[in-house]
Amino acid sequence: MEEFNGIIKENAHPRAQDLVPHDFFWDYLDELTPFGSDEGHNALVQFREWRKDNPETPLADCLSWMIAGIGDLKASDYNDAITTPEYISKQLEDDEFDDDYFIYTLDAYVIGVGFGQLADEGKIDEEAKPIISTALSRQANWAGLDDNEINREYIGNIKILQAILIQA
Repeated sequence: MEEFNGIIKENAHPRAQDLVPHDFFWDYLDELTPFGSDEGHNALVQFREWRKDNPETPLADCLSWMIAGIGDLKASDYNDAITTPEYISKQLEDDEFDDDYFIYTLDAYVIGVGFGQLADEGKIDEEAKPIISTALSRQANWAGLDDNEINREYIGNIKILQAILIQA
């Protein structure tokens, strides 16, 4: 039988369990959670594989690698400037721009890796927090451009994740 490599609250670091009492965080089937989408789950798995090979390397290095690989961006370009509704709207106007990939997939990986560190290690490295905050802000603003019940729930989850990020 193959070992499940997803998120399981009972197997998480005790500090993560204390910081995150919200059931949605630990739900690996809900697309609106850090690990429920295919992207979020894969990010967690990749973080764990990366951590085995890089036990002392700062999380920001992993995030920079993912941003370059998925988003074709330098980590320095992944900042608050790309999170505004105006910037996102301009991207969406371009028929050639794949927002599902270059916004959702990239951000879901950043969020999954960042909160994967919290789940496994009970912390999120300080230098990684601004990068994760960028992903959360961009997701909230992207979802806010299409007001519907699912996006409102997603934005509510993101606000909780933003508060957890500060405490982590």
